[in-house]
Formats: sequence, C-alpha cells, structure tokens
Amino acid sequence: MKPEAGGLECLYLDVSGHGEESVLPLHSSIVLFVLSYCESKSFRVFLVPSQASDGQPWRGRVPAVLGASQVRRQDLPLLARSCRLPAAMEAAGGFCRAGLAVVLRHILQRACEAEPGRKDVLALLGFKKTCLKACAEVSQWTRLCELSIPLAVEEFLQRPSVRDFPVPDALLQLERKLGEPVKVHNDDKVRRQKLHSQRSSNPDPGGVAAARVADESELRAAMSKLSADEVHPPATRGPSDIRKVKTTELPQLEHVFAEGLYFTLTDLVLLPCVHNYLRALEHHNAARLQEIPLLLRWYHRVQEVPGVRRAARDCGIGFFGPQAQSSAPPAVEPRCSEEEQGSRESAPGTFVGGPRPTLTKLKEGGIEPVFCPHPCPSWTLDWDNLPAAVDPAEGKMSSVRAARKRQQLNNLVAMVTRLTRPGDTVVDFCSGGGHVGIVLAYTLPQCQVVLIENKEESLVRARSRCTALGLKNVGFVQANLDYFTGPFQIGVALHACGVATDMVLEHCIRAGAAFAVSPCCYGFVQNTLKFCFPRSKRFSDTLSYKEHMILCRFADQTAPQLPPDRRLIGKQCMGLVDLDRAWAAEASGYSVEVMTMEPESCSPKNNMLVGLPAGRALA
Repeated sequence: MKPEAGGLECLYLDVSGHGEESVLPLHSSIVLFVLSYCESKSFRVFLVPSQASDGQPWRGRVPAVLGASQVRRQDLPLLARSCRLPAAMEAAGGFCRAGLAVVLRHILQRACEAEPGRKDVLALLGFKKTCLKACAEVSQWTRLCELSIPLAVEEFLQRPSVRDFPVPDALLQLERKLGEPVKVHNDDKVRRQKLHSQRSSNPDPGGVAAARVADESELRAAMSKLSADEVHPPATRGPSDIRKVKTTELPQLEHVFAEGLYFTLTDLVLLPCVHNYLRALEHHNAARLQEIPLLLRWYHRVQEVPGVRRAARDCGIGFFGPQAQSSAPPAVEPRCSEEEQGSRESAPGTFVGGPRPTLTKLKEGGIEPVFCPHPCPSWTLDWDNLPAAVDPAEGKMSSVRAARKRQQLNNLVAMVTRLTRPGDTVVDFCSGGGHVGIVLAYTLPQCQVVLIENKEESLVRARSRCTALGLKNVGFVQANLDYFTGPFQIGVALHACGVATDMVLEHCIRAGAAFAVSPCCYGFVQNTLKFCFPRSKRFSDTLSYKEHMILCRFADQTAPQLPPDRRLIGKQCMGLVDLDRAWAAEASGYSVEVMTMEPESCSPKNNMLVGLPAGRALA
C-alpha cells in the first residue's frame, strides 16, 4: 500500500531479519521503543521490508497502538526513498529527517509540543538539550549509540553460539565509560551534597555502608529528576564543615545512567541493544557476563525508570535478570575499540617548527601547489534584480560580509551552471541556511535541488526563504550526509569544514557525480575511522601523517590581518592539501582542478575544487 496523505508525519522503518530472533533491525526497534516510551501519537508508522513479504512477522514487536502498516520501498516519497532509514517525512512533503539520532530527537520534540507537561520527555534531551545532537563524526556518544553498538550487537546476534566470540569493543568501551567519574553542571555542589549525605548516614566515610548510602543518594537524586512533580530543595549554603572541604577531597560522582546521573535519550537508545546482547550472551556464553559488571548494573537500574517496563512490554521486550558469576572474574586484558585506537593514532602530537621543512620535502619530490586558471573570473549573478529572499543579505549578516558571500556564491553558481544539464539533481551538502542551494534552485528551475544539513534550525530557515520565493524544485533533508543515498549528478558545498570536505568528495565519487566544493577549516582535518591522510598515493609515499597535519595547520593561516609572507605560505599549504584531495579523486577516474575564487579577497578560504567524472564535460 502507498502511504496516505494526512495531518500526521510519516515515519518509515526498516524490516529485515536473520530469523525469528531478529525480525526488526535494532535501529527500528529503538525508534519503536522511544515512540512507546513517549506515548507519541504524532506519527503514522510504516514498516519497509527489505524483500517482498506477504506476512507481517513483526507483529508483537510493534506497539499495537501505533497502528503500523507495511509499505514497499518503491512507494515511499522520493526524499525518504533517497535516505537510509529510519526517516520521518512531514505531512506536507518536501522535508525529510533521516538517521537514528535525528529522528529520535525529532520524536521527543514532537512529543513535547503535543504535551508540554511531559517534563520527563523534555529531560531526555539532556543538559542544554544537546543529547545526541552532534553528528557521529564529531560526537563519541552519537557514534556509539547510532553506529558502533547497534552494529556490534547485530553482528553478534548473527553468530551468538561462537563461544570464543569476545565482548564487542563497542560494549567494552561503554563499560569503561560507566566506570569513569561523572562530570555534570554544578559539579561541586552535587559532590558536596553527596558528601553531606554520606557523613550523615555513616560516620565511617571509607566503609562499605557509606559507599552504599552514597550510591543510593545519587540514585534518589537521579530518579527525582524523572518526576514531573519534582520538588527542588530550598537553596542553602549547606553545613559549614561541608563547605570547608577542598574540591579535590570531595567524593567523585558515579554513573547512575549511561551519560552520568540523569536518564537521557542515550539510555533509551542503548536499552534494546544491550537487552538483545545480554539475552543472547547468557544463553550461549554466560561466563562473559563477568567482563561487564557495570553494564549489568545499568541494565537492572534502567528497568526501574517509570515508563520503561511499559514501553518494553509494548515492544515485545521481556526483561530478565542476568547475573555475573560470583567467582572472581578472570583477568581481562583491557582492549581499546577501533575508534579509540583511531583517535589515538590520529592525534597529531606537538608541532615543532614551521611548515618549511615539509614544503621543501614536497618540492624535492616534485610536488608543488598547482592552481588552474578560473574559467570565468568576471561572471556574476545580477544581484540587483534578484528577489530579496535569494540574496544572502536577507539573513542576519553585515553588509560587508553579505558582499563577500555574494562573491563566493558567484564562483560556485558559475561552476554548477556550467556543469548542469536539464533534469539534473544538484545536492547542496552542509547547506546551512541554504545560501548556495536557494540561488541554484532559483536560477536553475529545470533542476531539482536537495539541501542536506544536520542542524534543524538552519534548514527551517532555508525552507522559509524557499516558501517566500515559491520554489517548487527544492527538497530538504536533515541528516548527516552519509544518510543520503539517492542519485544525483552534481554535488556542491561552500566551506565544508575539515573532514566534511572529504566526506562530500567521497559521496560525489560514489555517486559518479560532478562536484564544486570550497573547503574550510583545514586545521580540523585528521584521521577518522573512514579517512586516512594523506589521501593520495603520491602524497602518502612522500609525507607522514604528522607532516600532512603540519600542512593542514598552516593552511588555516590565511586571514587578511596576518603578514603577507605568512598568508602566502598559508595559501601554498591550502593548495597542497587540496592537491592531495584532487589526486585522490583522479585515482577514481575524475579530472579535478584546484582554482582560486575571484576575487581572492572574497574569503581567506578561497580554494575551489571542481571535479568531473569520466564522460562529463563543462558546458
């Protein structure tokens, strides 16, 4: 059946399986669990099977109150079909949210809008409402919850009977995090409250009873936070003896929940994953439970949160009570996860000296920055006759900055105009408020433009501008760019920060699309799980990772207030970093040119990479 139009948003979830135990992928189970916990009625749920199926094997694992139905992937709206699920489409169409963290945060926000009194739901967003807000590339917690742990558990569920299969690195990383001291806002005050509770209950601060009392005190504080009728204690300075204790002598705060003292969205995400893992582990290799005692304690504790057992029951999750064996646990060699190893290996260390030795080494190897001539240096849009909503000056920026932004747009729009053909889809990656995408949609009405941005506020602002212009050829996707999987012919990005530039280039190459990209924030470039630098073979044969980082560091030193000779070196370093990127793309069959925007003063980061796949030429 096709999804029907209506007032509710449509929520699309994958259905696949490896047998009866795994009908729903973990991402789908997590979304359903959060929907049930929030008692959300703002969505119509559609389950999308990976292959044709006449039955509905997911019955019993999907809350009946949601009224979920099945839909073929080819019947999804185009934007949802172009994204990895889960995905939520607004009823009016044209605005899609994709990816686990983005979709879950949206569910919580809609639940709070529908029931403003649900303070327990609002609290799930955490301090400053930032829980799982940052994308997985920059946030360790988002990476664990959205990628590492679900993938590790699903891999284990495919072969749980292998007795020597170790506890996945991602779960061991979570175990280590649960053992770290907790840092929270107003940390000093909370730690003094803990010390006061400990001293009041037991005069022996080092005893076992005192430790138990302290733990119970933290648990009571955490649970009280979940109550909609939470009563805040009167503001007092506390006993004088407690006030006199040095901060360094205060007891550390221990984890009550995953991220610290308070129950957040992170706990809801992790619970279905950990539950499935523990159930399989206890059945096939219970001895391994000794390696994760803190995770076991967390699993038992989170079940006591009001609403969790109800939501679990609705989703067919049957809690149980796994216990580690009472004998002394075996000595376990601590293992670092792959991402921890990657972050350690990517640490550039202390820079000594300047970039000249690295520049000299490259020059001796026959590698120097190459800037191709700009094909249309004087090309410009007729800004005076464009609608106000197209002009970047419409946003909140000074007239000087707006003038520079117009110049930057002139360069990218000129390149994309020469690349496009009627009917092409152009994707504006890291679109922000849509400065590039809106101009392209207005000036290229024969093309479809998709804006992809992780920040909801920016996309909402861009949509308002498009509505004012009456544009019908624009789609909006709130997601990390990896979640967009649809076909497109041209990719564009203005000042994609750090590794984001490399992500855009990789995405375009994978899609066989042309690109026009202006990099930024070279100093943020570093090795990740997906990328290693230098990118090209010739650079990697010449430079070490640390030497490449020196180039990146000094490539950021192009600000106009710096001395001219220093800016010149910065420009050389920019050119070399982007030449490495260009050569990496050429290894995939592309022809790539690195050029300078006109005029050069339009931005300190004025490089532009223009790439064409084989068989495509500039108009």
